[in-house]
Amino acid sequence: MAQFFIHRPVFAWVLAIALMLGGAFGLNSLAISQYPEVAPTTVRVQASYSGASAQIVANSVTSVIEDGMTGLDGLLYMTSSSTEGSSSISLVFNSSTDGDIAQVQVQNKLQLVESTLPTAVTQTGVTVTRSTSSILLVGALVSDDNSYSGVELGDMFSTTMENTIQRLEGVGSINVFGSEYAMRIWLDPDKLYQYNLTPSDVTTAVSAQNTNVSVGSLGALPNATGQQMTISLKAQSQLVSVDDFRKIVLTTTEDGSSVYLGDVSRIELADDDYSVMGQYDGKNATGFGVNLQNGANAVDTSARVHAAIDRLAKTLPEGVSVVYPYDTTPFVQESINQIYHTLGEAIVLVFIVILVFLQSWRATIIPCIAVPVVLLGTFGVLAIAGMSINTLTMFALVLAIGLLVDDAIVVVENVERVMEEEGLGPVEATEKSMREITTALVGIVVVLSSVFLPMAFMTGSTGIIYRQFSVTIITAMVLSLFVALVLTPAMCASLLKSTHGEKKIWPARKFNAGMDRLTGGYLGSVVMLMKRPLRMIIVVLAIGVGISMVYGRLQSSFVPTEDQGVLMASVALPQNATRAQTQKTIEAMRDFMNTQMGDYVEGDFAAIGFGFSGQGQNNAMMFVKLKELAERPNMSAADVAMQANMYFGSGRYGQVFFLQPPAIQGMGSSNGFSMYLIDQGGAGLEALQQTAMQVAQQAQASGKATAIRGFEANTETQLSIDIDPEKAQALGLTISDINSNLSTIFAGNYVNDFTLNGKLRDVRVMGDQPNRMQPEDIKSWYMRNSSDEMVPMSSFSTQVWGKTYTTISRYGGTNAIELQGSPGEGVSSGDAMNEMAQIVGNLDGYDLAWTGLSYQEQLSGNQEPMLYTLSAIVVFLALAALYESWAVPFSVMLSVPVALLGALLAAWLLGQSNDVYFKVGMLTTIGLAARNAILIVEFAESLRKEGQSLFEAVKSAARMRLRPILMTTFAFGLGVLPLATASGTGANAQNSIGIGMLGGIAFSALFGILMVPVLYVAVMLSVEKVRGWRRKETV
Repeated sequence: MAQFFIHRPVFAWVLAIALMLGGAFGLNSLAISQYPEVAPTTVRVQASYSGASAQIVANSVTSVIEDGMTGLDGLLYMTSSSTEGSSSISLVFNSSTDGDIAQVQVQNKLQLVESTLPTAVTQTGVTVTRSTSSILLVGALVSDDNSYSGVELGDMFSTTMENTIQRLEGVGSINVFGSEYAMRIWLDPDKLYQYNLTPSDVTTAVSAQNTNVSVGSLGALPNATGQQMTISLKAQSQLVSVDDFRKIVLTTTEDGSSVYLGDVSRIELADDDYSVMGQYDGKNATGFGVNLQNGANAVDTSARVHAAIDRLAKTLPEGVSVVYPYDTTPFVQESINQIYHTLGEAIVLVFIVILVFLQSWRATIIPCIAVPVVLLGTFGVLAIAGMSINTLTMFALVLAIGLLVDDAIVVVENVERVMEEEGLGPVEATEKSMREITTALVGIVVVLSSVFLPMAFMTGSTGIIYRQFSVTIITAMVLSLFVALVLTPAMCASLLKSTHGEKKIWPARKFNAGMDRLTGGYLGSVVMLMKRPLRMIIVVLAIGVGISMVYGRLQSSFVPTEDQGVLMASVALPQNATRAQTQKTIEAMRDFMNTQMGDYVEGDFAAIGFGFSGQGQNNAMMFVKLKELAERPNMSAADVAMQANMYFGSGRYGQVFFLQPPAIQGMGSSNGFSMYLIDQGGAGLEALQQTAMQVAQQAQASGKATAIRGFEANTETQLSIDIDPEKAQALGLTISDINSNLSTIFAGNYVNDFTLNGKLRDVRVMGDQPNRMQPEDIKSWYMRNSSDEMVPMSSFSTQVWGKTYTTISRYGGTNAIELQGSPGEGVSSGDAMNEMAQIVGNLDGYDLAWTGLSYQEQLSGNQEPMLYTLSAIVVFLALAALYESWAVPFSVMLSVPVALLGALLAAWLLGQSNDVYFKVGMLTTIGLAARNAILIVEFAESLRKEGQSLFEAVKSAARMRLRPILMTTFAFGLGVLPLATASGTGANAQNSIGIGMLGGIAFSALFGILMVPVLYVAVMLSVEKVRGWRRKETV
């Protein structure tokens, strides 16, 4: 192929230009994201059962639905949470499962059991959605001068924005931290008693008189002969105002006068839901959290949400603004921009290395032209493969910069050497050079591609991450070989000039003299070591021991935690705490942020009544937006969270934890580990709660885990209304009527709807505040019996104090408690997980299951040995096929361990973790070390075929290949240097992949090139001895 294009340079350029044009078109179509679709598909089933306790919800709703979720394809695990009046079930499927199909399957299974659910549940509806647990962004409508109340802001959002945002592509669900308007009917027990009425009478009347009735029309078909008109009829319509509801007729007194709803109740437009209240920097606000749909692009979805809100915000009244206290997408965009910057730095540094070694502008330009050709071509392949521009593919391209110029460098360097040593012209030198090195070029690409090939077949979310690297780097390598065989020879033949006999400039002479001395010293060392080559095998074994020792000391994690410029805070006060008490904790948190962290914090949004620990007056959550990283160079998000956790760690303000967002959207609600402690032995909820507390205490005492949450007391004081069925029956009462009335009084009853500002709103009936605050208030309510007599509650019921569970969680249908936490200072997530597993492993009757990011981290660790083993086997087999030998691959592979030891030592000494990025760096190091060995072994094999002895062939190959090995090593090393030294947004991931690789490259350059010739000799001598023994045995 190369010989053909040497004489057809125009044809070569046409192919290169076509490749770049295709890549340019593909580049424009590529989406931008932080990660690909890594998060597994999650389908959520949610149901409401107003007024029901957590236990009732668990028994009559959650367990019924769970039992029906059988036979679902690709289901990994199922979790559920039952709280007062609410059931939520999450079904997590493997990454290969189609989200739409999974949702349809869950919906079909739900329909089979829906008829067995309580009527109150089916009336309000059971929803099935497909969204992640991670919050993409949190926005808020803020009253700048507090002139608008929370419910006014909530109604503005509901009316003008909510439906529009919900319909946007990529939006999975919306959590509103506030409330819209509802028609609230507050019942007065004394007035009801006065008119012989009960709450059920009110709900019946409202239901009957607030409705739309279709009564047809006059003159409808079939009509009389000669009918001249048709007129639509209107008999009744929904009520629209407070006055309309006041005029609802409840009954008629003995004197014939009517009793209206306004006579027995207070009616107003007020909050539909009082459970959650929003605040932004202490001002009235309504917040909304947008959850990403499974598989959606975070950057594109966030952009659509921002664009829609910017358009709709123009309709908001003066004094109301929109803020975003939590948004992870600016971090994503900045991370990609930083990698672009790193990519540019790598290209410049590689250019400098090439110029220094080749000492010719003409020779330098040729490998540099390969960069845009291969990069654009790779973008084109990524577009065809349906991939995106993300952190992983960009990292792969940064790594590929050093690799993709290697082939061109080898070609140009060899052509220059042939012209210099043999005095040939550019065309003749290029032809001879390509005959010499084509096999080596193919071998290098085959080996490097083989290293990354097994990554493409890994499963789960880890496999998706590996596949980004695999496809990108293999594509770049193959296109690099294409350029090296097509375009580079054509440019060498037409651009290079013979400098045989010409005097170099002074810097070049000095550099070459230094290289000559280095080559002489190198050859002397190689010759000395080759005198006893078998000793090098012992060195390799010692290196293997060192690898095992250092590898065991490395901390493990899935992906590094990055400073995303935002924090989340979980707040949980003791059960039965009121909103006022929770408000004081929020004020203390805000005061801490404004006074002690004021130089680093931009603003905060608090949702009181809703938190990571559940819903209730004792729960809250806060989102803290930090200033740009450049404005706080000495204070990372992790530092702010650590100082805040230390301040609130005493528990004076309740359980307060500041957390960083999850490293990958869709995998958990926060960074750190997440697991379920499962009551496998059926010890019961109380024992499970005590065990969870013990596990958390032991883990925190070890120092390997901190900020553990979920074990807090899960019960609250409960006042049970104990109804005596015999007394009730004797008094002419039915249990169903009593329960229905009690539910309306104390839980509130949704009756139907009315229209306000063009949107349907709820009509809710409930006991008025002064009549449901204290236990004795229960006695003030009356029930009407079958004889139309009013019977006080005290006549047939008593009150019993007790405890009830506020949340009941399950894993796979078994009672469990979700525990979340963060690694201790200086501890990796993997070590924290190992500590938790060890603690639970010592318990009888209990088990644990990892979820979210922790599940993927565990899966990644299980696949790691297989990944390394497969890569080594595939590389060995590729070399064996290339050289038609089992011995030559051994000599190449034996030189790899020293590079791996360098990578491990660098990572260990500089505090890096064994995460996904480091693993990719390790695999790349294997390929680089093998590449250097191939350059020497390939030439030695060729020279032996020409008749040279083993030792002479090795010496000649080492001498001729040292310069290109050093050149390609420096080129790749400096290409990786920006990753290892990166700082700022997204730097942790860059450091993770770059530091280990720099260590591996350094050890390969310092020690590997000495070991390769010696190991080659040792293996070949061993083979010859074995062959000699076989010949003797044959004779």
